[in-house]
Amino acid sequence: MIVLAIDTAGVDCSAALYDSAAGKVLSAVTETIGKGHAERLMAVIDEALAAATLPLKAVERVAVVIGPGSFTGIRVGVAAARGLGLALGVETVGVTTLEVLARKFLDEHPGRPVVVAMDAKRDEVYTQAFSARAEALSHPAALSPEGASELTKSLSATAIGSWVEHSLGKGEAEYEGRDRFDITVVARIAAEKPADAQRPKPLYLRGPDAKPQTGFALARS
Repeated sequence: MIVLAIDTAGVDCSAALYDSAAGKVLSAVTETIGKGHAERLMAVIDEALAAATLPLKAVERVAVVIGPGSFTGIRVGVAAARGLGLALGVETVGVTTLEVLARKFLDEHPGRPVVVAMDAKRDEVYTQAFSARAEALSHPAALSPEGASELTKSLSATAIGSWVEHSLGKGEAEYEGRDRFDITVVARIAAEKPADAQRPKPLYLRGPDAKPQTGFALARS
C-alpha cells in the first residue's frame, strides 16, 4: 500500500510517500514555515510525489496529523486529506501528534511506558500515556501540570515533550522544538492502522484562543 502522509499541525509543512509492502520510505519533504500552510501544502505534496517518481493516482491511503497543534494548521491539513481521499477514492486516516511523539521516542528508547506532555500554554499540558509497545493507556487530554506529573508517576513512565523542558526552566526557543517529528513516522503509523469508515477530524483539546467579540451585535428589528 502506498501511503501519502501530510502534516500542517505545527511549524512544519510536510509530506511523505511510504510503501508499506516494502517497508520503505519513498520520499519526504519538509518546510519549516510557521504559518501559510494552505499556500504551500499542495506544492510540498507535488515535490514528494516527484521525488518518489509516483503519480498522485498511485496513492492508496492518505494520512494526516489531526493535532493537537495549531488550530488553523490542523484545519488546513484535515481539509486537504479529506479532499484528496475523496478525489482519489481512497481512505483517509488521522494520526495524533501525541502518538507520533510517543512512537518516535519508543523506537529509540524501548522498554518502558511514556507520557507525552506538550506545553499548551495557559498552565495546561496536552497529555497522553502510552505503553512500551506504543499502545494508548489514556485518552488525549489537556491537564494541569500537576495532573501530568501525577499521571507520569502513577505509570512509572518517562515524560517527554515540550512541557518537560519548560518545567526545567528552559526558554521557549529551547523547548518548543521538542514537539517536532519526522513526517515518515506519521506514514508508518498510518500504514499500520486498520481501515476506518470515519473521516479524520481535528483533535482540539480546548477552545480556540480567539473569541468572538460581544456587545457589538445589532439588534434585529
